[in-house]
Amino acid sequence: MQAVLTAEEMTEFLAEVFPQVKEDFVVESVDGVNTVMRLKVAERHLRPGGTVSGPSMFSLADVSAYVATLARIGKEALTVTTGCSMDFMRKPEAGKDLIAHTTLLKLGRTLSVSNILIYSEGSDAPVARANMTYAIPPK
Repeated sequence: MQAVLTAEEMTEFLAEVFPQVKEDFVVESVDGVNTVMRLKVAERHLRPGGTVSGPSMFSLADVSAYVATLARIGKEALTVTTGCSMDFMRKPEAGKDLIAHTTLLKLGRTLSVSNILIYSEGSDAPVARANMTYAIPPK
């Protein structure tokens, strides 16, 4: 299960199709099954209490599943989220980027399923967990 796109190619593609968030995310690695992504946490990602907001963590999980799927199927911009279950387990560490470790669990003709664990940079305990399902457009 080899990736058809490299981390660099995925970064370029994201900048092309989602220029509004190109400064937020870094594709650190892709291998066809596992993907590692970073949310560069900035003031706009915070909520009262000095922690990263739930919508920002959801965005990281969503983009990570998108990248994991596209790393295997190629540049299919219209691949879309069809399902998500997310658990917020602990408060992210203030001032730290978030790192998503994504595993592509299943890739079919029309759907992909990924599991995402999100960590504060440098921490061994996940702050959130998500399962994402994506619909793949017909060829």
